[in-house]
Amino acid sequence: MHLDLTGRTALVTGPSQGIGAAIAAGLARAGARVGVNGRRADRLDESVDELRSQVPDGEFVPVAADLGTEEGAARAVDALPDVDILVNNLGIFGPRPALEISDDEWRRYFEINVLAGVWLTRAYLPRMRDRGWGRVLYIASDSAVVVPAEMIHYGMSKAALLAVGRGFAKEAAGSGVTVNSVIAGPTHTEGVEDFVYELVDRDLPWEQAQRVFMRDHRPQSLLQRLIEPEEIANMVVCLSSEQASATTGGAVRVDGGYVDSILP
Repeated sequence: MHLDLTGRTALVTGPSQGIGAAIAAGLARAGARVGVNGRRADRLDESVDELRSQVPDGEFVPVAADLGTEEGAARAVDALPDVDILVNNLGIFGPRPALEISDDEWRRYFEINVLAGVWLTRAYLPRMRDRGWGRVLYIASDSAVVVPAEMIHYGMSKAALLAVGRGFAKEAAGSGVTVNSVIAGPTHTEGVEDFVYELVDRDLPWEQAQRVFMRDHRPQSLLQRLIEPEEIANMVVCLSSEQASATTGGAVRVDGGYVDSILP
């Protein structure tokens, strides 16, 4: 299957590392012009330089804006007004005992993990619909349906994304625009390494720590290892292509068999 995104412009949120960086690189390799978002200009420049080193022929456009606010989302749209592919990857996570999650944390997780994507979709979807083509993607998580006891605020936000994706797909019905969520399973990123070591012995070598984490905290996984970011990116690139034109309103699993249920 040849996935050609030449002539398409994409915006990837949260692309500084891990899944977001892999998605940005994957879209660029398929020929898309890729807008990459970040809050801090210096860190954003580093991210763009790193992506250009991975994909020398890729075209990357820095989009400096704080997407945790509606004003920041508006600045991103002003900086990159014409987008064919919107990948809402921005998200935060971290363990917290359920009864210790403050009101401010609940709000912060909802604003960054959910509303940032809603604000951008609300801006870009009508333009995609007018052109008769577009792709909107939300990077959700297995935590949406197997809510981890140690971070229910994160699980709440990812469950909300499934509803948001399905709802906007209905809004885009018949327009040539598809809207889907990608349910990512436990993924090997720098941030997740830190998270794993919050739950297992920090003196363990990484490969052993990963196995202990999967055994003790994610035993449902059929893959029995963390997923690599590029494996998530491969699905995103496919869903962004012409070949995925009949897939919309879906929650597509790249979870290593982690979710032990059939999603509606």
